[in-house]
Amino acid sequence: MCGRYASTRRPDDLVEEFDVVETVVQQALEPDYNVAPTKDVYAVVSRTPSASADEPRDPDAEPHRQLRVLRWGLVPSWAKDPSIGSRMINARMETVADKPAFRRAFASRRCILPADGYYEWYELEGDTGARGKPRKQPFFIRPADGGTLAMAGLYEIWRDPARDEDDPERFRWTCTVITTDAADDLGRIHDRMPLMVEPERWGDWLDPRTAKDDLLDLLVPAAPGRLEAYPVSAAVGNVRNNGPELVEPLPLEDRPDEQATLL
Repeated sequence: MCGRYASTRRPDDLVEEFDVVETVVQQALEPDYNVAPTKDVYAVVSRTPSASADEPRDPDAEPHRQLRVLRWGLVPSWAKDPSIGSRMINARMETVADKPAFRRAFASRRCILPADGYYEWYELEGDTGARGKPRKQPFFIRPADGGTLAMAGLYEIWRDPARDEDDPERFRWTCTVITTDAADDLGRIHDRMPLMVEPERWGDWLDPRTAKDDLLDLLVPAAPGRLEAYPVSAAVGNVRNNGPELVEPLPLEDRPDEQATLL
């Protein structure tokens, strides 16, 4: 799964990198080195200029790219309770096209979630903590070239029935990260990883008019060597901790011996 990631790019940088036409961001987010479920995150989407949350999309209108702020944890449009979103932070590639919680979003509400990288935890064999449970070492996984990780995602718009029609907060925009089996070099750390969208496929992935049968072919795991992983401080496990020190490599003298076989 993907349960934590880092996102520190500024809106202007994302607008330039992803060829965004319209920015729908009321207030810029602070750089976040410990993005956790239910937090607000940046997302690149493609929508028609005239389309609003409660209006059907004009099939003849040309969609364009927007940068928006979404909440991580997808709330299906049919959900009775928005708290369901905390359990919908990931969608498995193997079932995303058919699972009721995601299939409508997969058909027409796809997004890209920009990240610096993401965290995964590796279980250390024979090393237990104070409560007798296996200790886990966090790793930060990022593009080896220092670029942006364009994670494939879905978004939904949930309408709050308790709010008035003219309440600007009546719609909640939420998202999820699509995951797949991890590549061999990363699978030693964790068996799942986010799917990525290559730049030449951004347009087709985001376009709500792309045929459903073509969508899964647009998503690929990272090519071998494209990502690098290294151990980081266990401080990332506490969501209250947030700062660039979280993505700094753990000093060699602080690394468990077992990690030598992973890197």
